Amino acid sequence: MPRWIWLVLAAWGAVHPWSYFLPYLRENGWSLSGLSDAWYVNASSTGLTWDLTIVAVVLTVWILVETFQTRDWRRLIALPVAFGVGVSCGLPLYLWLRGRR
Repeated sequence: MPRWIWLVLAAWGAVHPWSYFLPYLRENGWSLSGLSDAWYVNASSTGLTWDLTIVAVVLTVWILVETFQTRDWRRLIALPVAFGVGVSCGLPLYLWLRGRR
């Protein structure tokens, strides 16, 4: 698979979810606690929140293990991206970084 596909997916993972978060924050105030409260309004959103949290933890362990094995410290940039922007951006970014020579 061409590496550029990972960058396209990372861009999509950054832009698309935030196209929903930003209008919500504009309407309801820029409170991150208010946004996180909205993630638990029903069983469906709570399940999805936990699913993404578990994926983020698994991705973190994977990144740390591979980074310490390869000593390619630049890969660690995917961690703050995964937690600050989203797993949908951090995972493809990590795969792109991983494919570098």
